[in-house]
Amino acid sequence: MIMNEHSFYFKPMITAKSKIINTAILVTRLARYNVSIIFANKFIWFLLASLVLMLFFSVQNVLENEIITEDNIYSILLLPGILLIFYPTVFGIQSDDDAGVIEILFGIPDYRYKVWLVRLVMVFVVVFVLLLLYAWLLSILLIPINKMEMTYQIMYPILFVGSLSFMFSTIIKNGNGTAVVMVLLGLFIFLLTDQLSESKWNIFLNPFAMPSDTNELIWAGTVSDNRIFLSIGIVVSLVYGLFNLQKREKFI
Repeated sequence: MIMNEHSFYFKPMITAKSKIINTAILVTRLARYNVSIIFANKFIWFLLASLVLMLFFSVQNVLENEIITEDNIYSILLLPGILLIFYPTVFGIQSDDDAGVIEILFGIPDYRYKVWLVRLVMVFVVVFVLLLLYAWLLSILLIPINKMEMTYQIMYPILFVGSLSFMFSTIIKNGNGTAVVMVLLGLFIFLLTDQLSESKWNIFLNPFAMPSDTNELIWAGTVSDNRIFLSIGIVVSLVYGLFNLQKREKFI
């Protein structure tokens, strides 16, 4: 039997290629399944509502302002972004329960890391892509903007709200109850907006709305401190929520 000197490498190469293909197929199927669970039922209505709100705020800003700036674009995107993150983080655990898979998921070792952490990352990526599309649309309809920078900045408060919603959903364990708590909390924060408008503690601080009487370096420091504060809040909320998911008996 005649064998080419490269024959020894042929089978390992095929095996490695097959593993990569199988892994890609598995990841794709897993992603589709998780997306179908996370964004099922009412998410389409939140998506449509966010698009309608964005268009409404755009028209409102055009009518009220002679000059549209990045400050206005940030404000236009804020509430639609919150609507996009709201449903998958508030109703995520309830969706698992309604789908009858929550007991199965809790049977997976390190459940809170392998399943829900992946789902949250998927939610954040999907919302980022949607907001990037919205920013692209606004850059065509209103003014040219740095779409990536705008989306990056708007994701800080969006991720904070989403992480907080996820944390409360692991405490309340009911989508409707979590929604009520988040709406009340949102109203409370809204009432404090005027007092904290230029403060680093303002969750919805607009980095593009620098006050005219503030030095650029001071404002940059305020924005940086605010982003650090929000980042810490995001991490703490996620870790606390994931820790709550260890308590299997409270969910089944």
